[in-house]
Amino acid sequence: MESESKVKKPTGARYSEEVQERAVRMVFDHQDEYPTQGAAIRSIAAKMGMSRETLRKWVNHAERNRGLRPGPTTSESARLKELEREVRELRTANEILRKASAYFAQAELDRRSKS
Repeated sequence: MESESKVKKPTGARYSEEVQERAVRMVFDHQDEYPTQGAAIRSIAAKMGMSRETLRKWVNHAERNRGLRPGPTTSESARLKELEREVRELRTANEILRKASAYFAQAELDRRSKS
């Protein structure tokens, strides 16, 4: 018995920023015409030929940026990522300095003990 194979759209499809903004704007502009936001997303995603999950993520992201949904905005997420990178770099530098300090302290003790 063979299983039915479904035709799937390619994953990882990229959409231009313009398409993303247009799709999100359509959801915001027309969601009152649907019983739920999910129904609006489902309909608009189908009309635009994209995954409803993709559009849902874009809408959630836009809502966070507009302060309509809890969570970090795009700029806050970017800043957090930047700070986390800086912390990693500083911890690495701190560890190097700690090891160098221990090495030179031991070298000084060895030099004094030979005198």
